[in-house]
Amino acid sequence: HVQLVESGGGSVQAGGSLTLSCAASFESPDTNCMGWFRQAPGKEREGVAIIIDDHSPTYADSVKGRFTISRDKTQNILYLQMNDLNPDDTGMYTCASSRYVGLCSLRHRFPYRGQGTQVTVS
Repeated sequence: HVQLVESGGGSVQAGGSLTLSCAASFESPDTNCMGWFRQAPGKEREGVAIIIDDHSPTYADSVKGRFTISRDKTQNILYLQMNDLNPDDTGMYTCASSRYVGLCSLRHRFPYRGQGTQVTVS
């Protein structure tokens, strides 16, 4: 099955920006829907943004206007551009994918996930 590998995390000051990347091992119907999730210590996992194919993005209210999800299908890479970061954005960010477009939402339990990349905002 498809494998997902995230990169681009790091430490940044409040107000700063980061761009996360997620490389899929190959093009597959299992990546029809892709998304970013995050989890902070002691908190539940939260859906941040999803995208169907390379359009129709959906964002969590907490990141609207600051984060942008995009996809390069030629390279099988998913991106998350994060601007105006604040400490509440701190967490482990995980990329996930699913073939079930009809179920694609921030609450969907995506079957394929990467190991994650840490984002720390101070």
